[in-house]
Amino acid sequence: MDRNTLKKLWLAEEAAAHMKGWDFSHLDGRYSEGQNLPWNYRSVIDRYRRPEHRLLDMDTGGGEFLLSLGHPYEQTAATEGYAPNVALCREALAPLDIDFRPWKAGEALPFPNETFDLVLNRHGDFDPEELWRVLRPGGVFLTQQVGAENDRELVELVLPGTPLPFPAQYLDRTEKRFRKAGFAVLEGAEAFGPIRFFDVGALVWFAHIIPWEFPGFSVERCLPRLYEAQRILERDGALAGTTHRFYLAAKKI
Repeated sequence: MDRNTLKKLWLAEEAAAHMKGWDFSHLDGRYSEGQNLPWNYRSVIDRYRRPEHRLLDMDTGGGEFLLSLGHPYEQTAATEGYAPNVALCREALAPLDIDFRPWKAGEALPFPNETFDLVLNRHGDFDPEELWRVLRPGGVFLTQQVGAENDRELVELVLPGTPLPFPAQYLDRTEKRFRKAGFAVLEGAEAFGPIRFFDVGALVWFAHIIPWEFPGFSVERCLPRLYEAQRILERDGALAGTTHRFYLAAKKI
């Protein structure tokens, strides 16, 4: 395929790069991301969750994962800050009597002191001191996070020299933050796994929807590097990178 045709295809992917909730179905069959983590986030949640618990899901996206838990709606609350997802949550969660409230990282959580028994956070921001405030004594915070080194080979491929966007995102540093805030760390683990893209257009779409990892990315700006990515893909059959994940459970004592 000639370079002009490739560029047109990549520009079309760039134009199509929009998210609804946290939906990667646009990339079905075009990439793979290792799901072989040594823990299962849902199983960890189920070790701590009880039907009578007052539960908060922070940065819930479109509420898809929260609803899949089947927690009693009257005992459930959620926050979200991304405007398109806020609209989705109002449509999907509010009619179920789930206590949904818009919230952005850096703000105080919009709930009174000692409201929750369990607070969940999957890939969102958090403040240990604020979590201490809204958790009841004995309450648990459980998070799965994207680590500092996530997708670094892919970022370096298209944007060489880009600094780590969240350099403190490691399990040991996060544990220290929670212990300093007065929590007991109950459990946690950290893992690295494979991610593969099977066409460069899929990487273009992916880079566009994750601007915090790929700051300033565009087809025009990164065109020479995208042609290099195409060369690597034709040679190796895929563009390879590494994911970085960790999880942590901490208890208010």
